[in-house]
Amino acid sequence: MNNIIELNANLSRNTFGDMPNKIDFDVVFEPTKVSHKKYVVNGATGEYLDTVGDTFNCVSHPDFFYQVQDTMIEELPQQHLINASCDFKVARHNAWVLMDVKLPEVKVNITTNRGFSTDVSWRAIALHGIDGSCSNQVYFGGIEYFCTNGQISGQWDKVRRKNTSGFILAFFIDELRVAKDAFYEHGKRLQAWAETPTITWQIKQMLESLIPSERKADRMLNLYHEEAAVRGSNVYALYSAMTNYSTYADDRNGFNLRNTGHDTQAVSMWNREHEVSKWVSSNQFAQLVAA
Repeated sequence: MNNIIELNANLSRNTFGDMPNKIDFDVVFEPTKVSHKKYVVNGATGEYLDTVGDTFNCVSHPDFFYQVQDTMIEELPQQHLINASCDFKVARHNAWVLMDVKLPEVKVNITTNRGFSTDVSWRAIALHGIDGSCSNQVYFGGIEYFCTNGQISGQWDKVRRKNTSGFILAFFIDELRVAKDAFYEHGKRLQAWAETPTITWQIKQMLESLIPSERKADRMLNLYHEEAAVRGSNVYALYSAMTNYSTYADDRNGFNLRNTGHDTQAVSMWNREHEVSKWVSSNQFAQLVAA
């Protein structure tokens, strides 16, 4: 009984850690000289972030993300939230924020024919923009703990778009209930990929058909070979190469991001996750799995 009481006491917003100070500010709007536009202002620093339409409205980052966190605490079994962690990525001068929640107690094990074994745990991603750059969104996916690659893939990670002025909790609750079962189905799919052998020329052909840039396709093939050396020559190794690309952008994989000076690196990495999701959902990938 004492353990249950202690667990209940810890299931608060502290379950996910503190909200970063840099995103903890009120959103202020000021009129512009254009009648149908207004400024979005950081209420803590006074920084002008962007202009939006005069009908645009939104809550602050903490108000949105606390709604998501509170709903997860209320709706998920307590044991799923043990050791939960939460990371925030920002862009556009803190106007665009991604919250990445990892739930290590909800996991599946993947074992390849080479004897490699790794756990993939459940992941929930929420996006919020106060400058009109994105609507409120929630995704679900996985995180592999061997290499910390993030994953969103399959039919169950569709974009969940909400109205720009609020967050419809009933929809999110429904998605939350469905997404956990879908995650376990995703785990079965990953295990099947781990048991599906690959041939280099097939991988090369598929990558060249999916990736317009020959240089980028060659880099991805090289990354596949690196993953295959650890995981074996199978479809899961290819998938791991793709998720490596969407997780890192440095000398570890050769897929560095260009620094444009516009504070959009986090957005670019998020777009890579969608790019990988499209690759995995393509006919070419399906044919490779079926071969």
